[in-house]
Amino acid sequence: MSSSVDQTIEKMSEMDIKKNTNQQQSGSKKSKKDESVKFLLKAPKGTRDFDPLQMAVRDNVFKKIIECFQLHGAVTIDTPVFERKEILTQKYGEDSKLIYDLNDQAGELLSLRYDLTVPFARYLAMNRLINIKRYQIGKVYRRDQPCAARGRYREFYQCDFDIAGVYDKMLPDSECVKIMADILKKVDLGDFQIKINHRKLLDGMFEVCGVPKDKIRLVSSSIDKLDKAEWSEVKNELVNEKNIDPEVADKIGAYAKLNGGMDLISKLKSDEILNKNKSASEALDDLELLFKYCSIFDINSKLVFDLSLARGLDYYTGVIYEAVLKGDLVDYIAEQQKKALAEKSAARAAAIEKVKGKKTKEIFELEDEEADVNVSSGVGTVAAGGRYDELVNMFDKKQNVPCVGLSIGVERLFAVMEAKIKRDGLKVRACETEVYVATPQKGLVEERLKLCQVLWDANIKTEHSYKNNPKILHQLQYCEENNIPFAIIIGQDEIDNNVVKLREVSSRTEETIPRGDLVEAIKNKLKDRQTKIY
Repeated sequence: MSSSVDQTIEKMSEMDIKKNTNQQQSGSKKSKKDESVKFLLKAPKGTRDFDPLQMAVRDNVFKKIIECFQLHGAVTIDTPVFERKEILTQKYGEDSKLIYDLNDQAGELLSLRYDLTVPFARYLAMNRLINIKRYQIGKVYRRDQPCAARGRYREFYQCDFDIAGVYDKMLPDSECVKIMADILKKVDLGDFQIKINHRKLLDGMFEVCGVPKDKIRLVSSSIDKLDKAEWSEVKNELVNEKNIDPEVADKIGAYAKLNGGMDLISKLKSDEILNKNKSASEALDDLELLFKYCSIFDINSKLVFDLSLARGLDYYTGVIYEAVLKGDLVDYIAEQQKKALAEKSAARAAAIEKVKGKKTKEIFELEDEEADVNVSSGVGTVAAGGRYDELVNMFDKKQNVPCVGLSIGVERLFAVMEAKIKRDGLKVRACETEVYVATPQKGLVEERLKLCQVLWDANIKTEHSYKNNPKILHQLQYCEENNIPFAIIIGQDEIDNNVVKLREVSSRTEETIPRGDLVEAIKNKLKDRQTKIY
């Protein structure tokens, strides 16, 4: 019995040895296979990473935008990055095809949010809120053709400001236009223009021109392209793709080509045919009042009443507006885009020629991610918004909460800022360190730490070297490279005399200060400096 058991154990041991040997061999083969796998190290198409310098620029923009929102008394909220699919569908017109749908999540159909406005309306309906002035900053997602040079991505930030509630005409609307103008002034990217129109005026205009009611939204989406395309192209789309009568299209064109200010409003108010339409007449009254309020805000010089502005989103019901940048910086960006596209096209052609016409993985990486047929238009719209009085009611028929708001296209502002920094050779400061504690001799790491502790307790942004005995030259070079304004130098002589040397990095001037007066001395010097990222 004993020998039988021993034999069985011996056989099992042999089997284990063989099994382990096979596993090791298999593992060896697998590891060799794993070692041969090469990862394509790039961000997904239409997305980007932000390095420290870019983050400094971005945070600076966010800070200015938030300050402006808070100046007008807004509170902030947050909503999920994905919503139930039914919440988002049939809200964006032709752009609904750009929504990212997620895989079935245990029976719940979900989509990534396309903007912050529809989730905000859902939030109002769900919480039965009848008034709020809110701002929100968050990422949204669109399956669009990306163009990094123009700041157009598939994942990007929106900064929204909205006023919800029943108020008197054009008071909230004019404040939204003012906020948009103020933000564009604060970011200081040159001249800009805010185009204004009214959805009811467009509807009335199309009706008097003879557009069937069921085609008004289709026609609107075509007219909205007039800032990028010639009228002949738009007319061709209306007639051949949307089956609009050529005579009707010509009547639309006569109106859509018009732009101006209060003078144009007065001209249209004297148009008997247009004013017989109730929607158009009410819209012109709204616009007249809006321009009157905006003149008090001293921003009318930035406004243009543009009848081609339609805004493609279906939920707008009243005043609509969008801002575009103008000037030499936009021209510079357009030229850089053309240059980049030409270089990329040449690289793609060379790569295809190299492999005799066959498209390889590398060539696909050179495909038209940056391509944009309208490069001459620069960065396009940088802010937009309007009135949407019926969106909350779409979620809850018992609630009627009128809303008006705006959205800042911060990614496009980032793209313009980066172009400005490149063009003007500006040096961006990524860190906010105010003081660097340096030692010129060995064995003084503990003294550095004591000084850092004092400065951190005083809420002064401070750094020091993570090496025990760093060279003084390297420490001072670090200060200059990172634009740190002040360095504190402490050696054995300073310790013996209970003082420190305070060095202004830019001028390289030094002064001796008693340790007990150090915090007050630094704070006084920092008060005289205006913190800038470049």
